[in-house]
Amino acid sequence: MRLSLWASLSHRRQVSVMDSSKIFPFLLLFHLLLLAPSSSIEPISTAAFIGVTTAVTSLVTYYTGTQSHFAMFCYLWECCVEDGNNVGLKEDQLEQDLKENVFGQHLVQKIVVKAIKNFVKNPNPKKALALSFHGWSGTGKNFVSNMIVKNLYKNGLSSIFVHYFVATKHFPHAEYVQKYKDDLQKWIQGNVSVCQRSLFVFDEMDKMHPGLIDAIKPFLDFHIMLDNVNYRKSIFIFLSNAGGVQINNVAMDFWKEGKDRESIAMVDVEPLLQMGAFNEKTSGFWHANVVDKHLVDFFVPFLPLEQRHVRMCINAEIKSRGLEFKNSEEKEKIIDAVLDEMTYFPHLERIYAGG
Repeated sequence: MRLSLWASLSHRRQVSVMDSSKIFPFLLLFHLLLLAPSSSIEPISTAAFIGVTTAVTSLVTYYTGTQSHFAMFCYLWECCVEDGNNVGLKEDQLEQDLKENVFGQHLVQKIVVKAIKNFVKNPNPKKALALSFHGWSGTGKNFVSNMIVKNLYKNGLSSIFVHYFVATKHFPHAEYVQKYKDDLQKWIQGNVSVCQRSLFVFDEMDKMHPGLIDAIKPFLDFHIMLDNVNYRKSIFIFLSNAGGVQINNVAMDFWKEGKDRESIAMVDVEPLLQMGAFNEKTSGFWHANVVDKHLVDFFVPFLPLEQRHVRMCINAEIKSRGLEFKNSEEKEKIIDAVLDEMTYFPHLERIYAGG
């Protein structure tokens, strides 16, 4: 599938946007596509979807004609145009969202904003951006990946340029790994053909069948073009519980030595994550070429949360929901009740909240 299949439309007619007899069928088709979120489309149906998406993309150009009409169309719907409205990083907002809603994760706040900002602002990156988030459940991996999406795309989590894969849902059977690999490559190729600034999230990497993730190696590598498609502006985010034990051990060692948690640096954790993910046999990164060839740009550690961080999280959630209480004592009583229901480790010290 390539846009070149529609080369016959290159000599466009100038059609008025008010010519309803010509534009209405196209708008109806496009609107129906937008009604279905990308996350609900199974990769196995990629051929049909990609074909229709390519046709729609070409018809947009054909029917809207002038730049002003195209701009109007993209204002009403979602286009792959980096104009600050449809696609474009809201850098200050992302930084503020992380600061106000993510607690106890100084490394995440430092790395994520810098990595995304530098990548998006680079008009000609050498390769696609690959971020791998590691840590126990409940430390904020999904939360942060959602923040990135919300601050990159007009339609946020509903964007047709954002694609979610959950290992246990989309790739459940070991005997179908080769088919999954073929479908995954077609899915990524087709969607990046339509929008170079596509974003792909792979959740439960620790439950993915080993070898499967190497299907995307060509898209992460230092290729200028592959089959006339440029993948270097795409973003890949991996979410995994693998490495959580190593991260927790580092945090615990710092606590035992009386060191401030904010003094933990990437050099203390990242090598452990990289080697741990590569050597963990049940992980999707086990002996993966994408790790061995250093195609993952950042292994981002999510530290275990202390009780004070969980309290901050609860307060932020209360604020976001606009919940009201009779007085501060009632509010603190409810927060304490939530904290008492949680599990903590180590068992005696009860320092960190369990996942």
